[in-house]
Amino acid sequence: MSQTVEMNAADSTSVHEQEGGKKAKSRRPPNTAFRQQRLKAWQPILTPKTVLPIFFVVGVIFAPLGGLLLWASSMIQEISIDYSRCSTLATNEFTNIPSNLVHTDFKTKNSSSIYQWRVQNIQVPYGNDRAYTLPTNQCTLRFEIPNELGSPIYMYYRLTKFYQNHRRYVKSLNQDQLVGNFVDNSTIASSDCDPLKLDPSGKAFYPCGLIANSLFNDTIQSPQLVTSNTADVAAGPEAFSMTNEGIAWGSDRNLYKEAPYTADQVVPPPNWVLQYPQGYNDNFPIPDISTWEEFQVWMRTAGLPTFSKMALRSDNQRMPAGVYEMNIYDYFPVTEYGGTKEILISTRSVIGGKNDFLGIAYIIVGGLCLILGALFTATHIIRPRKMADHNHLSFGNDLQGAGAVASGRDARPGTAGLA
Repeated sequence: MSQTVEMNAADSTSVHEQEGGKKAKSRRPPNTAFRQQRLKAWQPILTPKTVLPIFFVVGVIFAPLGGLLLWASSMIQEISIDYSRCSTLATNEFTNIPSNLVHTDFKTKNSSSIYQWRVQNIQVPYGNDRAYTLPTNQCTLRFEIPNELGSPIYMYYRLTKFYQNHRRYVKSLNQDQLVGNFVDNSTIASSDCDPLKLDPSGKAFYPCGLIANSLFNDTIQSPQLVTSNTADVAAGPEAFSMTNEGIAWGSDRNLYKEAPYTADQVVPPPNWVLQYPQGYNDNFPIPDISTWEEFQVWMRTAGLPTFSKMALRSDNQRMPAGVYEMNIYDYFPVTEYGGTKEILISTRSVIGGKNDFLGIAYIIVGGLCLILGALFTATHIIRPRKMADHNHLSFGNDLQGAGAVASGRDARPGTAGLA
């Protein structure tokens, strides 16, 4: 056997020698702890004494934390109204909204609360000279806030079955165009804005792409207090002031700059025809997307087909209890693809918006850990399993011989004794 080992060693040495006695560079990995996988590592030994306390610790931490999260979520007050079919179901007089389209969560429960809507066809002026008018279905929502809402108060629009996470949709934009760089028509034609790059005349769309083209274009106005037990509104409705400033993320506002184009160099996206019926000109100028926060909010695509995006906010004003009316210019078509759109008014807590799932998930995980910990403890006490002697484990010990590794595995056949 020793002769065979010596012959193998001699053959190995001869392979690395060339004519003239010059030794070739070996391809054998260097004998270091990293290359030979001998780095020190912590390899825990799972025993009942180490595993069972972990179950109880996780359960004791997660269950109360889940209860706190669920309590914080329950403190948030909100109302949502689905107005997708307001233009078709409502009349020109206030009628009750179907109960399945209204969802509320207030501290004060009132079964006789008022939730009504009406629709009116009005002429909305557009353009700098306000000479162009657009026939518009104005949906008016009348709803009751049973108790005062503390600040801050946020208003969102919520869409369902709208897949902003589709890969082709997410890619359909040109970032250079959005940051204020001049991008010529030929560059737009070869960009990711497909299929909305150029119009039939060869001019580039600004902004190009599917995301900008599908911009949510309903106009949501601030609610007005029409009936209140604590305020005098005899002189007329009292506006609850909300603003669209600050609805976009600060990081998003830095991604958009004013367009470098002139009105004759680009055209608006096809779905913007209602807002820009004559294209871009002096009366309908190119929008400044650096200050257009509704556009910036929409361009941050959602990861799920049901999502909410902020429309208005009020940071310092409390919302008195009473009956409110709110006007919405109904433009965005959701029934064509089977979706819905809602208006959502909500307060906020330390965890953000209303979200019961997080608290429930923590409680479930904590409860399961406590139950499993109790079952495993009972099993270990009633029918304990004999544990082996850990000192016989080979990992962590230096094995004898060249190339030994702290893996606990036997040396390969034919390598024992090789230096």
